[in-house]
Amino acid sequence: MSRILVDLPDSQVDDLAAIVEAEHRPRAAVIRDAIEAYISQRKRAHGADVFGLWKGKKIDGLAYQQELRSEW
Repeated sequence: MSRILVDLPDSQVDDLAAIVEAEHRPRAAVIRDAIEAYISQRKRAHGADVFGLWKGKKIDGLAYQQELRSEW
């Protein structure tokens, strides 16, 4: 595990302290969970989970591609 130095505004430090106190968990664990949630959200938003996306389409993928390229 690596250590990373991060500067946070006082308001975020205060909010983080409130979460730590409410959940009775270490601050580092709360931060790790927050970063994991952020990374997971970004992966979904950027199409990391697109396998089988074309499965429900009614048109053949190759025909669709050729139709689009014919416009060039």
